[in-house]
Amino acid sequence: MAIIAIAAATKIRKTTLELTGKITAVLPEKSGTSSRGPWRKQEYVIETTGDYPKQVCFMVWGDKIDQFSVAEGESLTVHFDLESREYNGRWYTDVKAWRIERPDEQGEMPEPPPPADESPPPDFDDDIPF
Repeated sequence: MAIIAIAAATKIRKTTLELTGKITAVLPEKSGTSSRGPWRKQEYVIETTGDYPKQVCFMVWGDKIDQFSVAEGESLTVHFDLESREYNGRWYTDVKAWRIERPDEQGEMPEPPPPADESPPPDFDDDIPF
């Protein structure tokens, strides 16, 4: 069973996790001091587009709060990692943003690069002798 967990963790690292949508809420910043020093975090709610929109709460830690400077009403693409931990028999999952992309100057979201495995097939020589 440990091998499956390692394979799953490896697969998650190779997969880019991202959400594109509109920021519907900016929650109050939280801060405190732990054994490793002071910390800050801010949570935001993004609503996806499509037939079945979803709302997802994600968080930003430390200096990235100021660097990203997210505002309610913005349309963004949020790149994130998922992290779960157990506490008193319950599991909690965090959606931690590590990069935020804003629309380009024409008002559109940047086009994601095509997957590497969808390249066109190679050209073959049609002069087959049979």
